[in-house]
Amino acid sequence: MNQKLHAKPVPHPSPLSAPYWEGARQGKLMLQRCGSCGAYRHYPQWLCGRCQSADTQWTQASGRGKVYSWTTSHHAFHPGFIDELPYTLVTVDMEEGVRVLGRFKSDTPLKLDLPVQLHFEADAQGTPVPTFDAAAA
Repeated sequence: MNQKLHAKPVPHPSPLSAPYWEGARQGKLMLQRCGSCGAYRHYPQWLCGRCQSADTQWTQASGRGKVYSWTTSHHAFHPGFIDELPYTLVTVDMEEGVRVLGRFKSDTPLKLDLPVQLHFEADAQGTPVPTFDAAAA
């Protein structure tokens, strides 16, 4: 496939999401935490979903979580992903109480509540992509 014709979509950080993407480039999962009630949130939002406060602090997450769900994609919904098929996406309940979606990169068989660890891997365009591996026992 011609990568120039079928480049993957890239994120366009905004003032709201820039701290997330800066952390991702450094290999860190950065989450918003409400300065009023302490609730974590992901994806970035202007207001807290629990108390509607605009007081936000960015904090580094542990990266640890447990598999909530997964799907293996055999069809590329964008031509930039054709060469990566099949791939597995996992939805993970993070220790901080939010859910994060990412690629599963382990040979460990998937099961519900499997402990996993988040990492970021740069794709061919340099975009940090959240990936999960089975956590060491």
